[in-house]
Amino acid sequence: MTSEPALYGEPGVGWTALLWAPLFAAAGLLAELATGGPVHWLAWILVAVGLVAITVPWVYARRRYLSLEVTPDGYRQGREILEAARITEVIEDEETPIGSRVLGGGWTIPKKHGEVGLKLDDGVYVRAWAKDPDALREALRDLVRARTTES
Repeated sequence: MTSEPALYGEPGVGWTALLWAPLFAAAGLLAELATGGPVHWLAWILVAVGLVAITVPWVYARRRYLSLEVTPDGYRQGREILEAARITEVIEDEETPIGSRVLGGGWTIPKKHGEVGLKLDDGVYVRAWAKDPDALREALRDLVRARTTES
């Protein structure tokens, strides 16, 4: 997809999630300071670094696999890209046939995400998903409308 402005997008997770590790370590350090006992500076620094180290791959994976973007050129769900011309219809709630393939490479729609059904140019139904399925549905409808008015 090109660098067209996004009509709608979700990043999966923000990089600010990495701030939780140093904040947790700072809270532990402050608790030790407040209680007047020995302060383990090195241990809390290592805790912060260790938690950041295990959080980075989690954030990277969520940004790669749970992100989506609708542009005038098409729709990207995780690593999968659909050209705008392939999307012929945005299906109403609960009307997507059972057994339709889930976009983005997963077997099911991730937890805390809602479904948006799509009909493609070859007659195949697929299921897109987003944290805000209504906003995604509207962006995809706008994309289909824009493409059909151009034709």
